[in-house]
Amino acid sequence: MHPAPVKLTPEHASPIILIGLPGSGKSSIGRRLARRLGVSFADTDAVIEESLGCSIRTFFERESEARFRDIEQETLAQLIAQQHGVLATGGGCVLREANQRAMREGGYVIYLHSSPETIFRRLRNDTKRPLLQVSDPLARLHELYGARDPLYRATAHTVVESGRCGLQALARAVAAQFKPPEEKPPQ
Repeated sequence: MHPAPVKLTPEHASPIILIGLPGSGKSSIGRRLARRLGVSFADTDAVIEESLGCSIRTFFERESEARFRDIEQETLAQLIAQQHGVLATGGGCVLREANQRAMREGGYVIYLHSSPETIFRRLRNDTKRPLLQVSDPLARLHELYGARDPLYRATAHTVVESGRCGLQALARAVAAQFKPPEEKPPQ
């Protein structure tokens, strides 16, 4: 039994928030989903990089992960308050209980679930993600998955498998969970 579709309108008070491991497709699917639904899109990592004036990887090296998480928490709260249509979050956004609560209470949260092996295949040549710049990225993905999967599941309103089909098909599958806005009758 599937839950009833969530009504989505341009005035939709709650953003659709995508969570999941790095490389699970949050940004790519989020952009397509926003276009499909006719709503705005924001990516927490892109917003943070723009405000910092440098990459997250550079910030991690220069400052610390803890300082980045502070900025991420502030940015997430601001974006949820701005009621963006679709919001893609960073993979570690669920590490803080305050973020979990803000997402769960302030939006409709979808966990894009992928196995560490699927993500490794997608990201094996990626040099931008600071947590994966280690000697054994697959082992690191397994470690991240073990720590974060329970947090993603506890935060999400629904879980969608993101490793089995293409981005367009996945965006369609996610969009199917939302009702289109009702047209107002002519007056």
